[in-house]
This record gives sequence, structure tokens and C-alpha cells, in this order.
Amino acid sequence: MIKDNQQYFNRLHVIMDALVIAGSYILAWYLWIGRNRTGTGAAVGVLDMGIYFSALYFVVPGYLILYYWFRLYSPKRVQRSETEILNVFKANIVGMTVFLAILFMANDWRQLQLQHFSRGMVALFTGINTVSTLLMRAFVRYCLHFMRKKGYNRKYILLVGYSRAAEEYISRINSNPQWGYVVRGILDDKVPRGATYKGVKVLGSINNLLYILPENKLDEIAITLSLEDYDRLEALVDLCEKSGVHTKFIPDYNSLIPGHPYMEDLMGLPVINIRYVPLTNTMSAFAKRCVDLAGSFFGLILISPLLLVVAFLVKFTSPGPVIFKQERVGLHNKPFMMYKFRTMYQQQPGEEKKGWTVKGDPRVTKVGGFLRKTSIDELPQLFNVLRGDMSLVGPRPERPQFVEKFKEEIPRYMIKHQVRPGMTGWAQINGYRGDTSIRKRIEYDIYYIENWSMAFDIKILFLTFFKGFINENAY
Repeated sequence: MIKDNQQYFNRLHVIMDALVIAGSYILAWYLWIGRNRTGTGAAVGVLDMGIYFSALYFVVPGYLILYYWFRLYSPKRVQRSETEILNVFKANIVGMTVFLAILFMANDWRQLQLQHFSRGMVALFTGINTVSTLLMRAFVRYCLHFMRKKGYNRKYILLVGYSRAAEEYISRINSNPQWGYVVRGILDDKVPRGATYKGVKVLGSINNLLYILPENKLDEIAITLSLEDYDRLEALVDLCEKSGVHTKFIPDYNSLIPGHPYMEDLMGLPVINIRYVPLTNTMSAFAKRCVDLAGSFFGLILISPLLLVVAFLVKFTSPGPVIFKQERVGLHNKPFMMYKFRTMYQQQPGEEKKGWTVKGDPRVTKVGGFLRKTSIDELPQLFNVLRGDMSLVGPRPERPQFVEKFKEEIPRYMIKHQVRPGMTGWAQINGYRGDTSIRKRIEYDIYYIENWSMAFDIKILFLTFFKGFINENAY
């Protein structure tokens, strides 16, 4: 078995980074200063080459420290390339800032002549070094992935406990051979020996650890117990750590936390939030509310001529009120009256509660059909946004009787009420509106709630103009 020597790899990586930093610095000096020098010496006001190159004694170790600080020497097996790219940018920006700050203070160190040190060369070095470091690390990552796919530089893992977490872990490893992980098998007391999941076999009971660990043929133990077996966790961790094998714990909480868990550190006590909702942050909620107020206010002014025309058409093509009010469930499960242009013939009280509007519904007027198809009937909800009942973007609100029905039938349905409902949403621009799958709609709503950002809202509003207003499921 070929073991992964992380320390050797880190030392090699440090050497490669040092060479790239020094090479980038020398290249920047040559491009900015060196090639402009005359054959007889330096130009007036230009520092001697020796002073520039002596700075390498500080630049190289300084940047290596920054790379370590920004976790660029952490294991790369499962590290996202986007994270590494971002950290390289951060390290180089901080490095340039510190470099320039030192040069700014050089006026007090005239004896060192640093006041003449070229700031342009420092900026050029930052750019060259950032690009060179990214290219070198991309090459290293490619080489490692290639080696691991060919069977080299692998880590062998044993799973303890058959659970949903174990299945998820195996699926991800099988889908990413470039990580270089190989699951040797699973130990479990409830699943019979010989059972397999995606090519990984159950080797026996958990007690077999007593015989497997002394053989020292494993790189890692992953404890993947099911929730009902967590009473054994402490004893298993103690047993694995006594053997000296690296041990990790993969919690089986997918049934409880299907999204991305949010960790908090409460004075040393780790706390896992069942769900991370960015809009529970006061500043985020305030910023979104400011956008809602501005958007609804100026939106109403901008479309007021259209609202008057539609109101006239609704009023004079069928008897009844122009605006239709219907109770919906909003933020924190609180009911509110949602406004729409009336699109149906006037009905007896309670008639609209019978069910969804379906294609070819005889209750819909001719003008109403057009308004529904183009979503113009939803525009009065700008008043709901102005009042604070709704937001421009968010999960669509539902009627109370359907909320009571769906919360019993669809897992996590009520999560949508942790934020304000919206006029448009991530589910709607993906085609889930009208008589479509409620389960899929909730999946998209939960994704929006857990991944909210102002940029995400802007993206949804932009796409609404192309995908949200006119939809084949709107009738």
C-alpha cells in the first residue's frame, strides 16, 4: 500500500511556492526596471539591482507565511479549487498591501533608500505572482488527480456503521476518483455480511475492529453510525485513537439537516443549527427590506398607467370588484390578505377555496386568462410589498387550507415561512408555478432560503422578466 506522506508533500509545495515567488519577483523587476537600464548603469533615481534583490530575503518567507496563514497548505484531496483560488488572491493582496505600507513609511528610513523603491514593480510582481501561483497549483492538482485515478497516492478507509451517511460518503467517493480515497469495506452489526452498496461490501460486525486495527493497513477510519447507535460513539473513537489510525466522524443527520448545517462556536461549545437562514441576520433582513420598499414604491409609480388600464378592463368586462383579496400565510405563519386583479367571474363566498385553477377553468374570464398568462394580475401585490406582508423575491405564499394539508404531507414544507413570501421566486422562474409539483417547488424554495444573497435576488428579478411573467403553467 502506498501511503500519503503529507509532510513530504507540504515541504515540496513550500519549495515550489518559494521558487515561483522568487521567479515572479525577478521577472517583475526585469520587465519594469531591468530592460530599461542602460549598459552603463542605472538611470537617475533608480535603486541598485542589489537593493531590489536583497528584498527577496524578506519577500519570499513573508509570502510563504501568508500562504500558510490562508490555509494554502491544507490537504487538497477534497479542497475545492475555488477556495484555493480565492485564498491565493487574498494572500497576494495582503502581501502587496503590507509591502506598499512598508514603502510608504520609508520616508523615515532614508538611509535605506526605500523611498525610491518602485511601487509599480510591486504591483506588477503581485499580478505575476498571483497568476504564476495559480497556474503552478492547477498543474499540481492535475498531476495529483491523474496519479490517483491511476491508482497511486491513495488512502484506504474503513467505514464503521451502515447508515445514510455511509451511503452518501461512498457515493461521493465513487463520483470523485481524483480524491484518491478507496473504501475497503463497512463494519455493521445489523446489515448481514456480504451485503454491498455500490461495490463496497459489509465485511462483518463492528467488533471486528479489534482484529483489523492491529494490522495497521488502513489510513483512516470513518465512523458512520446511524442515529440510533450513537451511544457507541465514544467507545469507538477511543478504540480507534488508541490504535493510532486517523479517525473521523461523519454524522448521520441527513434526515434532520438536509441542507447545509451552520456551525456556531458558543465559547468553545460547538452548536449546529438545523438550518442556516441568512435572512435571520438583522443587517441582511434590513437591506432586503430597503430594496423591497424602494422597488415597490418606484415600481408602483412606473406602472401606474398600466394598473389603471387593467383596472378599467376588469371592471367593464365582468361584474364584481377590480381587486380580489385572498387570505395567505406569510412570515412566521401569520395570515395576511394578498391582492390580485380579479380574473374570475364573481363567486359565492368560499367558492374559490375548492381547489387549484386548472387549464381551461370556466371560472376564468377572457381578460382574466390574459392577465394570468402574463402574470399582470399579480402586480397589485406591490402594495403588499410596500406594507411589509411580502417581498419582491421569496417563496410564493399559499392559502391556509393548503398549508395545513401540505405541512403534514411534505417534509420541511413549513420552512418557507421563515422568510417573507415573494411576488416571484426561485421556484417560479424554474417553471414551478400553478398546477405543478409542490415537492419540487419546496426544494427550490428551501434552496433559496439557505442560499439567499442580494445578488441572488437580483438574478431572480432579472430572470423573472424572461421566464417568470409568461409561463405555460400559468392559467
